[in-house]
Amino acid sequence: MARSHSSKPAVYAALAGNVLVAATKTVAALVGGSSAMLSEAVHSFVDSGNEVLLLYGMHRAARRPDREHPVGYGRELYFWSFIVALMVFALGAGVSLYQGVMHVRRPGAPEHPGLNYLVLGLAFLFEGGSLLVSVRRFNAGRGSVGVLEAVRRSKDPPLFMVLFEDSAALVGIAIAAAGIFAATRLGLPAADGVASVLIGLVLAVVAAVLARESKSLLIGERADRSLSDAILRLAGEVSGVLRANGVLTVQLAPDQIVAALSLEFADDLRTPALEQAVVEIERRVRRAHPEVVSLFVKPQTAGTYRERVRERYGGEPR
Repeated sequence: MARSHSSKPAVYAALAGNVLVAATKTVAALVGGSSAMLSEAVHSFVDSGNEVLLLYGMHRAARRPDREHPVGYGRELYFWSFIVALMVFALGAGVSLYQGVMHVRRPGAPEHPGLNYLVLGLAFLFEGGSLLVSVRRFNAGRGSVGVLEAVRRSKDPPLFMVLFEDSAALVGIAIAAAGIFAATRLGLPAADGVASVLIGLVLAVVAAVLARESKSLLIGERADRSLSDAILRLAGEVSGVLRANGVLTVQLAPDQIVAALSLEFADDLRTPALEQAVVEIERRVRRAHPEVVSLFVKPQTAGTYRERVRERYGGEPR
């Protein structure tokens, strides 16, 4: 997947669109009294706050390592992405469900439906433009794999979060329009509240998916297998290395990876030559893959490596 900086345009586009949409929806909700429209306004305000948090997470994750955080601050992006997922659930879904239930219990048809339709139409255009940007960025990084598989593999939460949020926003706009139509044209005032409940359920499902993916990255996912294979190949080409046993990788951020490499060196290799071999391995790996911010090399025979893997994972190395 694309690196962190590649997701910034999608986040900025989503932020600009959501601020405009939130303002127009709020005016329409206050004037027209629609519960579904109010839920949509809350949804847009929550999305705007989410984009700000994602940008803040990107900024914090880019800080250089220090003595207190020797491998850097990359996981701050994953932390704030998880917070965003919680906000979508707690604020977006929670407020929408509450508003919907209250309006179903005390139904009333929204006023000024024409204004509501106009605002929803503008919101659809704004959100659609933002979605187009996020889809292009997402497709540029996913290659030939499917969307759900690309989300599962992605190490860049802002990219797929904006995609899901914009998609949920368009679905919510359609639900809100249907609810207002049923309440004003079909004589079903409770439909406006039902629409608000449905919007809340959509947000709850999206929040659950985002939280699941963010949590997995936050607790530590390995990097893509192709990177591990590349590191092993580069290490195995260095003089003095008899065998590249395996490599353990941890994704800190979309463009920050820590790798621990197990290598078997030639028995007659003396300390200066061993050090030179390690330096050469680091040079080759970082030149080919600058996202590997820390590389640790452990001299180890193949037999010892297999034994340690069996002890740790209960199976043979893969």
